[in-house]
Formats: sequence, structure tokens, C-alpha cells
Amino acid sequence: MKKITFFLFLQICCVSMNVTAQTATDSVKAVINKLFTAMIEADDNALLDCFSDSAILQTVTKIEDGSFSIQNESITEFASFIAHETKGNADERIQFETIKIDGPLAIAWTPYQFYYKGAFSHCGVNSFQCLRTNKGWRIIYLVDTRRRQGCI
Repeated sequence: MKKITFFLFLQICCVSMNVTAQTATDSVKAVINKLFTAMIEADDNALLDCFSDSAILQTVTKIEDGSFSIQNESITEFASFIAHETKGNADERIQFETIKIDGPLAIAWTPYQFYYKGAFSHCGVNSFQCLRTNKGWRIIYLVDTRRRQGCI
């Protein structure tokens, strides 16, 4: 009887831990999905709500000589650009490839294809760093790559 009780206890613990992990993963996905919904809806306020106050936004770009550099963009400039778009213009379609969580820190790796005004523009990958705050998960760092070839 003790073995059965202990076995049931272990099963309950494992299910509980899996539900907790799944809930955290879903919460990280939710803030990232909210970002892309805000982009397509041209909603700068919803977009800004996805980021922490000190968030960093960067893009890796290829230079003519074949080397790479990184460009910084402010979150407020990005939000302003989105606010001036027509709904549906900025359509980034992502896939969640990897999400890792350790307490209040999460990473997400999301390959994407970006469509502007309905036409394919470019593809790449987003690398998110997220922090669980008292307001929920917020993006603290986002860096992406962009390319026009090898996308589909």
C-alpha cells in the first residue's frame, strides 16, 4: 500500500510540475504573440506594454564586405513606426522553436517571415530575452537577423 501511495504522489508531483512549466511557457509565448498582434494591429501602446522600460532592440545586418554589424533601435522609435502604419501592413509570422525558462528569466528562439503590405519582405530569426515582472513577462532584449534568401 505504501508503494502505491508513494507512486501516486510522484505522479501527481510530475503532472503538477509539467502544468507549471507549460503555464510559464504559455505565458512567455503570450507576451511574444502580443508583440506581433500589436504590430499587425498598428497598436503602439500594446507594443510598448510588451517591453520592459530598459529593453534593448537590435538587428544584425550584413555589410557590403560580407561582415556583420549590429544596429540599435529604440523601442519608442519602433512603436512610433508601427503607430503610423495601416493595420495589417506589418505582419511578422513566427514559429516557436525553443523556449527555455529558469525562474524569472526566459529565452525564446523564433524563426520568422515578414510581410509588408501583404508582400514578402524578408525572413530571419528573433532571439528574445524575457523577464517575469510583477506585471507578467516582459521582453528585455530582442535581437533579430534579416535576410531575403533561403527563407521559404
